[in-house]
Amino acid sequence: MNLGLDNQVAVITGGRRGIGKAIAAAMAEAGADTALVDVPSAAEELEATAQEVAASGRRCQAVPADVTDREGVQRAMREVQESLGRIDVLVNNAGITRDGLLVRMSDDDWRAVLEVNLTGAFLCTREAAKPMMKQRSGCIVNMASVVGLMGNAGQANYAAAKAGLIGLTKATARELAPRGIRVNAIAPGFIVSAMTDRLSDEARERLAAQIPLGRLGTPEDVAAAVVFLAGPAGAYITGQVIQVDGGMLM
Repeated sequence: MNLGLDNQVAVITGGRRGIGKAIAAAMAEAGADTALVDVPSAAEELEATAQEVAASGRRCQAVPADVTDREGVQRAMREVQESLGRIDVLVNNAGITRDGLLVRMSDDDWRAVLEVNLTGAFLCTREAAKPMMKQRSGCIVNMASVVGLMGNAGQANYAAAKAGLIGLTKATARELAPRGIRVNAIAPGFIVSAMTDRLSDEARERLAAQIPLGRLGTPEDVAAAVVFLAGPAGAYITGQVIQVDGGMLM
């Protein structure tokens, strides 16, 4: 199946592992070149992931940068354009959690989660939108969460950031549509990760019991939705929040 991403360039933040890594692999399989952005402190792991993705035959560049650093984001986007020629797709996937009950949550934990999950997406979107506007085409996918739609005890900071990301998605979708740029969000549910791997079998079964499809999602489930939105099949979709949650929040 031709997914229509041949020779396009996708920038994926939080790209060194988990959902970001799965997105990079899926985009490369669909024919896109990729640039993976992640924190400089993880540069070695980021480079290893880039080499793994590049083994598929598409170009993949590791770009160490902190998405909360305005100048760092500007440098990263310039580097991608200089080395790969353009930016067609931006996936704002970088995110962190600092869970805790509201009355015990520190100011630092509140700020850190808002900075990475929301401000980081804003900074990357602002920079990537500039070349997209010039070429009058582009696709931005923001990684939200079902927590941003339903809330979750102990995650006031994360829920606020992801809900804000949904608002950012809708506002930028309206603003950038006249330039041919589509902006959507994906809201994953319970996804298999290093965190869920540490849970007991009983705990994982309890999570799965909340999902109509009866299983946790995989990073590849999320990646498939990103490829769909980025390709021609998603050409008439913008300003939407697509839940990849097995029906958990229907």
